[in-house]
Amino acid sequence: MHRRRGRDRRPAPRRRTTGGPPPGRPFAVAGADVVLVGYFPARQRDFAALMDAAAAELAARGARVVARAVQRRGVSRGGVRKTSLPLSPRTLLGAGKVREVAEIRERTGADAVVLLNPLTERQRQALAECFGCPAVGLAVVLAPVRPVPPPPPGR
Repeated sequence: MHRRRGRDRRPAPRRRTTGGPPPGRPFAVAGADVVLVGYFPARQRDFAALMDAAAAELAARGARVVARAVQRRGVSRGGVRKTSLPLSPRTLLGAGKVREVAEIRERTGADAVVLLNPLTERQRQALAECFGCPAVGLAVVLAPVRPVPPPPPGR
């Protein structure tokens, strides 16, 4: 006879939509105020040029960059020891930087947060929840928009 399962049969957690584009779709930033965030290792010295280039690309797409934030890893002595550790799998950024970007976004009233680094779907959802607005990777913003094909003619 089968024994009825007890507490280990929990219902699957509900997925909440937090804004932002569906996976695989470009995010339209035309006319939006955005906060630009970059995550760079200490060895990368030209991070300012990369931030400038990303801001120029966003401006070309019609967005207005209202603030910038940079997370550097491995710059301090304590950070050098952590360089070999994996990134935060949940948010990519440190907890302090997430709070800082959320405050900047709230103060400026930005419509979205654009990260230079690619984000997983889970990271995008977690960051969107923390910031209170869509959080997307730059690659999603710069993805070419494919035209929607017209429907086939009816009979």
